[in-house]
Amino acid sequence: MLLSLSIEVFMRQFLATMTFAFGLIGLAAPGLTATQYPLTVSNCGKEVTFRKAPTKIVSIGQGMTEILFSLGLADRIVGTAVWVGPVLPQYADANSRIKRLADNDPSFESVVGQEPDMVAAEFEWHVGAQGSVGKRDQFGDLGINTYLSPADCVAKVNTDGGDGVRKELFTMELVYREIAELSEIFDVREHGDALIEELKKREADAVTSISNASGKNLPVVFWFSSKEVNGDAFIAGKNGAPAYILKTIGARNVVTTQEEWPLVGWETIAEANPAVIVVATMDRRRYAADDPKVKIDFLEHDPVTRELDAVKNRHFVMMDAQSMNPTIRTIDGIETLANGIKSFGLSQ
Repeated sequence: MLLSLSIEVFMRQFLATMTFAFGLIGLAAPGLTATQYPLTVSNCGKEVTFRKAPTKIVSIGQGMTEILFSLGLADRIVGTAVWVGPVLPQYADANSRIKRLADNDPSFESVVGQEPDMVAAEFEWHVGAQGSVGKRDQFGDLGINTYLSPADCVAKVNTDGGDGVRKELFTMELVYREIAELSEIFDVREHGDALIEELKKREADAVTSISNASGKNLPVVFWFSSKEVNGDAFIAGKNGAPAYILKTIGARNVVTTQEEWPLVGWETIAEANPAVIVVATMDRRRYAADDPKVKIDFLEHDPVTRELDAVKNRHFVMMDAQSMNPTIRTIDGIETLANGIKSFGLSQ
């Protein structure tokens, strides 16, 4: 009897000790994946070293800002700029409390005036070798780290001062890479992993949802804007986010240049006679044709464009401009175009 009790007591003590030990391991686990500083990141041809997680960010580019919001970093953003439309609804409240330096390009002085320890930019033409806001070395000389979206520099050349030339087809993997790198820089890997998982699921679900709605090689054109309503149009090139959307649903781009957003004449577009025209919607009013109503009015009244099949049949798909850029919204673009093709009866 005494032996039995002794064994029972021993087992209880043993189990309690092991439970405590495993509890300590569980508590320590998050620390095993914590970012180790200094952290050096290879970013768009530059080695950037972070001594600690940045605490004051200026974000230039709506797509970049929305990724930072998605990672739970709103409280570290001290200024934003370059907005095309409204922020994602779930971040409207947080965004309203952050200083907007400019709707379009901010000045270098306004950016450094926020005393950031990091400037994050969506496009290299804002912060790069020919940066319209500032060069990376200019910020670096002031002790300010810079980070650029990989989607705007991997297999892409931005030395012409325009929207660049993309040598390879964009894929969402570049956006996932950006999220992973930012989550490591800010030591929020759990947020990053969860966001990537969520986006990959949405992407897979979007592809599944249109499995019976193939574009069947439909000729499609993406119109972002035009400097002059009656002038050449900024049309999506063959390797950008719109091209990825088209490939995903099996439709065909009428433009074959590697330029990201080449200026194309409507006479050239008329030769391809697109079946669908995807029209960018935005709040921005930088160019004459930013307003989607202006675009539609032009298409329906211009003597060249009004003869296009897409115009005569009113096969217009209105798409948020941010879905046309390499962002977390590109997945929305897949769904939007697929639904448009379905509604036109062109997927049968």
